[in-house]
Amino acid sequence: MNASLASDAAVEFAAEVADRLAQPGAADLPTDQPWWHQSLAHGAPGIALLHIELAAVGIRPFDRAHEWLAIAVGKPVTAGASTGGFYGAPAVARALAGAAAVRPGTYRSALGPLARQIAADAHARADTAHTRMDAGVLPLLAEFDTIRGLAGLGAYLLHHDPGSTAMGAVLGALVRLTQPVMIEGEALPGWWTLTGPTGRVDDEFPGGHGNFGLAHGIGGPLALLAQALRRGISVDGQREAVERICAWLDLWSSDTPGGERWPYMITSDEARSMPTHVRHSGANRRPSWCYGTAGIARALHLAALALGDEMRRQIAEDALISALTDPAQHRLVSDTSLCHGYAGLARITARAATDTTGPAATRLNAMTNDLLSRTRTNAAPDSPGVLEGTAGVGLAALTAAIEPTTDWDTCLLIT
Repeated sequence: MNASLASDAAVEFAAEVADRLAQPGAADLPTDQPWWHQSLAHGAPGIALLHIELAAVGIRPFDRAHEWLAIAVGKPVTAGASTGGFYGAPAVARALAGAAAVRPGTYRSALGPLARQIAADAHARADTAHTRMDAGVLPLLAEFDTIRGLAGLGAYLLHHDPGSTAMGAVLGALVRLTQPVMIEGEALPGWWTLTGPTGRVDDEFPGGHGNFGLAHGIGGPLALLAQALRRGISVDGQREAVERICAWLDLWSSDTPGGERWPYMITSDEARSMPTHVRHSGANRRPSWCYGTAGIARALHLAALALGDEMRRQIAEDALISALTDPAQHRLVSDTSLCHGYAGLARITARAATDTTGPAATRLNAMTNDLLSRTRTNAAPDSPGVLEGTAGVGLAALTAAIEPTTDWDTCLLIT
């Protein structure tokens, strides 16, 4: 399929997805659930973003977007420590900010209070993190990750309030997070958690774990710190923090026959012994946005661009390309979602392609088209939201053909 036909097919696919979610009352959706109206991951804000993007280019009416935004703001929106980039005030504000980008001057009365609340919450959560670090205690994933933590809040602030003191507070806390912590005489990375990957104490992870993922691990803070650095937004020690995370990822990378790989996570015993099977465990794990080589490679790519490190940039590009062309890895991808499927991989390759040139850019663009074709021809997700649902798949397809007006994929920390 040539580029023009692929673009037309992508737009048609996105419109078809949106048509199935045209009206909140016409779909079999969990509208009675208290999380529904304010979940970017699974609920109304993400569906609104799809309609906003289509309305921005005149493909579908803006009235649809407005109906979904009314759902998002129709009930009280959660603020405070239980929010994150994909839930509560930041999630609803992202959808409203997207609408305001298409219709300048609108939604101010709803967006203004949310923006102020997000800034206040960012300060409060950064202060809580510093208090925890002052006590020499290790963090929970929800303190710093992309889904629930400071990295996700920072993703919103970086694109909607980049010069704020709240942005500086988030960056400062994440910089300090990268400092090693001494626990019972043992030096651990500052992002080491004493729980399992679910955020709860887990017998399978005695002594906790180190998480590599872009969604739930240190990949999110790395991507945020690097992107802010590229935009000239920095605090003391930020460059060194990026270098420290990169060094840890270097330590755990594996040069497999299929290319460079990283594990999803490591246990405390593995961290002490670094056995060969752990170093190569990423070779048989699915590459995706949330976990695995694709997301980590993009975070390292952003770090390399921020640091001006050409060797690391090449390593990251090669790792991304090899992970998605290795048949063994490719067979592990089994759905179309943004979180862990073809749509997310397509957004990563597309964004990586814009940051490079030459043969690598050509290959990445070709891979984007192939991944989007797989997105359109495989079964659509059952759920409607952004991360694991049809709205995210529709957004990925549309964005391949038309540059997004709302910058919706900044929530993924890949751009």
